[in-house]
Amino acid sequence: MNIDIVVPVLNEAASWLRVQGRLVALAGHEGVKVWVVDGGSTDGTAALATQSGLSVIHSEAGRARQMNTGAAAGTGATLLFLHADTQLPPDWQPKLLAGLSARASWGRFDVRIEGQSALLRVVATLMNWRSRLSGIATGDQAMFMTRGAFDAVGGFPDQPLMEDIEISKRLLKLSRPACLRQRVTTSGRRWDTRGVWRTIFLMWRLRFAYWRGRSPAELAQAYR
Repeated sequence: MNIDIVVPVLNEAASWLRVQGRLVALAGHEGVKVWVVDGGSTDGTAALATQSGLSVIHSEAGRARQMNTGAAAGTGATLLFLHADTQLPPDWQPKLLAGLSARASWGRFDVRIEGQSALLRVVATLMNWRSRLSGIATGDQAMFMTRGAFDAVGGFPDQPLMEDIEISKRLLKLSRPACLRQRVTTSGRRWDTRGVWRTIFLMWRLRFAYWRGRSPAELAQAYR
């Protein structure tokens, strides 16, 4: 079963040396195609990705738009959406394929947040528990799905924030997610920069506002 890995990027040049090694290694897996989707970087990210030998696509800015563009470019039966600062576990491929079954047409990994604060371990644990109970996944958890499921829900909604929450809600109408216990490792840079408690409060406030019907555009402005 061929897998298309879609990686949306925007101005990642500063960390590209670390990122490219992981993506080139993924592209070396049998049956795997990596698509780097650049949203208009101004720091040379697209050129660096091309020099790495990766397939680079250009798209309008916006994570949802970039991921939809990458999905449209591929032909694999399975799609994996991976943030540039997220690293997959060594055994990701067989675990992912085993997770997709007649019962689950989509899923996500557990997450570990790499950063300075010891609280990030607690944050990650709570994220994983909440996701397992609610069936809602976040982009940090490396969401994956069959192409059929992706097409059935119309891909990611064209909105500037909460696109992962919204597509999870739509995918839940097809099946519960496969919640893999293997952990992806994601960067805690936004937590370190903004502060752990401040970021927790902000994210919960935004999620509550989204649940209450606030527009993603308003929430994106508040997030920035």
